Amino acid sequence: MAGANFLLTLVAAVLCVCFAPTAAGPGIPEIKAYLNGVDTPNMFDNRKHRSRCRGLRSRKRRATSTHRQLHRFSTRPRWPDNYRIKWRWLRYFNNDRDRRDLITCGSSSGVCAAFRAPVGGVLFALEEVATWWRSALLWRTFFSTAVVVVVLRAVMEYCKTGDCGLFGKGGLIMFDVSGVSVRYHVVDIIPVAVIGVLGGLLGSLYNHILHKVLKVYNVINKKGKLHKLLLSLSVSIFTSVCLYGLPFLAKCQPCDTSLPNTTCPTTGRDGNFKQFNCPKGYYNDLATLLLTTNDDAVRSIFSINTPTEFNIFSLFIFFALYCILGLITFGIAVPSGLFLPIILMGSAYGRLLGIAMSPYTKIDQGLYAVLGAASLMAGSMRMTVSLCVIFLELTNNLLLLPITMLVLLIAKTVGDCFNPSIYEIILELKGLPFLDANPEPWMRNITVGELADVKPAVVTLNGIEKVGRIVEVLKNTTHNGFPVVDSGVIPPIGSPNGANELHGLVLRAHLILVLKKKWFLQERRRTGEWEVREKFTSIDLAERGATIEEVIVTKDEMEMYVDLHPLTNTTPYTVVESMSVAKAMVLFRQVGLRHMIILPKYQAAGVFPVVGILTRQDLIAHNILSVFPHLERSKGTKKGQ
Repeated sequence: MAGANFLLTLVAAVLCVCFAPTAAGPGIPEIKAYLNGVDTPNMFDNRKHRSRCRGLRSRKRRATSTHRQLHRFSTRPRWPDNYRIKWRWLRYFNNDRDRRDLITCGSSSGVCAAFRAPVGGVLFALEEVATWWRSALLWRTFFSTAVVVVVLRAVMEYCKTGDCGLFGKGGLIMFDVSGVSVRYHVVDIIPVAVIGVLGGLLGSLYNHILHKVLKVYNVINKKGKLHKLLLSLSVSIFTSVCLYGLPFLAKCQPCDTSLPNTTCPTTGRDGNFKQFNCPKGYYNDLATLLLTTNDDAVRSIFSINTPTEFNIFSLFIFFALYCILGLITFGIAVPSGLFLPIILMGSAYGRLLGIAMSPYTKIDQGLYAVLGAASLMAGSMRMTVSLCVIFLELTNNLLLLPITMLVLLIAKTVGDCFNPSIYEIILELKGLPFLDANPEPWMRNITVGELADVKPAVVTLNGIEKVGRIVEVLKNTTHNGFPVVDSGVIPPIGSPNGANELHGLVLRAHLILVLKKKWFLQERRRTGEWEVREKFTSIDLAERGATIEEVIVTKDEMEMYVDLHPLTNTTPYTVVESMSVAKAMVLFRQVGLRHMIILPKYQAAGVFPVVGILTRQDLIAHNILSVFPHLERSKGTKKGQ
């Protein structure tokens, strides 16, 4: 087993390290960032999708949320550009809003496929990943999950013949606990509340320790590809040793012959009673949880009417082991996630609490396991509504709804008192400029003009600019947008000597396109609209990814001119320099901007029309604090105050 696990981990790690580094990890933070407006290079390309799918298949004991597989395949937004396919209907893939919609539908469909929870998948996309939501996106995600459920059902019916291995096992309800009657009284609220409090405490502690582990992993990963591979293989060997060695610590338990429709002990690939090292008629409860698939482990620990199936010692070892494996596995160079490890950890401590509370409550131990899993997920991921519906669809027991809602609310509230969600921590560690819905209170104390003063001077271009100047600007800066300013413009009312006018904003991609197409003029003049339509198409203007290094311009061409007016966005979003950073951030996020131009408060003659330009990086809290250290003392103030 150790050799097979080592080999499969090696394949997954090589794919992630050498071919698609961004395929490692769960993917949810990257999705959140992309839907927030962060377009990380090569995040959704075809090579990464292939590497991730192969890596997921190669991970025998993967601690991952598999919802990302389907979303990767269904939302490759850049492949028309990568393969130079020019079909007209593919123009939708070059539209930012349509790409975001596709990725949102893919993420909800992935959750639906992984947990067979169609409504939960829609709510997951709404609550956790999507920044901008509208009614059209609601029915699109719902339609996507409906298609997934129909396809899953059809494939499962086909696989009932046994030709699909373990895939056809079970139905759409993964962990059915509908057979138990859930009865609880006022006194039962106390253990339920305890589960919520413990879930919040353990979830926040898990986030804190994982944050420290990921910092150590970042130091190791920066040393090179070999260190990444060695780290992944070391974790694989440790995992194999623990999975095979720890069951020897558990005592053999006799099979319960009173349970109907059970095979005990089980020697095959699935089943609830693994024989391992036990004699005939006995089973090893710890091996039952460790030497099986994650789904079967959850199904076993969620099982109802089995008060003596697992002993306290085995459950404690299982809980401690998955805490350790969840911490050290996440962050290595393999496709891995958090959903199933947290579900397994939470269900273990929930069942432990159920055993402890069994003399005082009538709630089944399997239901305690369900509540424990829900509480730990809420304490770590800080989701409520979507988790509640997912667990409702997983367990098929509507009677669990009131106490599940209570547990989730308590766990999230307790967790929020200590640290942010695990996804926010990962976003910060990855350096992804994610904009929160609410600005920090101290952002009201500084203006965008003050923020522009501490930045380098803004780089502008003339409406009719020399080719040499454009090449110089593109080579010496990394900006993606440049204000276009016209000089000597005579306003309708004002100075007869002329003034400077902000014509708009031109993108780097369009400037590179002009240079590649050699759309140059011999003299300084304005061009007509027909000249632009003759040279550029809408598909040309939608393309991205070209670099200035790909452009070759001769010395004679450097002295020629380009009319930037037709390629300029004449209605960019602008703010006055006296606006607070807090208001600017809210506007930037709600509208989904990429650039925001700062204008002077006084438009007197001779005043330059542009004070500066803000981007997403400029509005990140820790970036602002780095240039305004005096605001650090108010950093701890709660948001919204």
